[in-house]
Amino acid sequence: MTSAVTYLGDLRCESKHLKSEDTFMTDAPTDNNGKGAAFSPTDTVATGLASCMLTVMGIKANDLEIDLKGSIAQVTKTMNSNPRRISQIDVVLDMNGNCDKRAQLILERIANTCPVHNSLHPDIIKNITFNWS
Repeated sequence: MTSAVTYLGDLRCESKHLKSEDTFMTDAPTDNNGKGAAFSPTDTVATGLASCMLTVMGIKANDLEIDLKGSIAQVTKTMNSNPRRISQIDVVLDMNGNCDKRAQLILERIANTCPVHNSLHPDIIKNITFNWS
């Protein structure tokens, strides 16, 4: 088992990673009866895409002896109302790392084939922008 999620009431959940015991909270968004006091479940999906992209890029960057530390992904999630679902995720990656165009292309291809990207429904529009310093 990977995690356990406990419903705390008031549209709030606590998720616990069983191996590390790390936790995070989710709350329903304000546009869906919640307080918006924490990530919503759909926020975690969109944020998971960016985190996965940076992680797999980091793995490959280590192989290429490139340090990506300090790279930042900015995430915007757009929802549809009928049915209520994620319709679009925009990720802008501001990349640190001194590398040539070939390495940038390799890292971008790795990011765009990360497990979360490949797991998202094909109807979800994914706009990915890479800004290299």
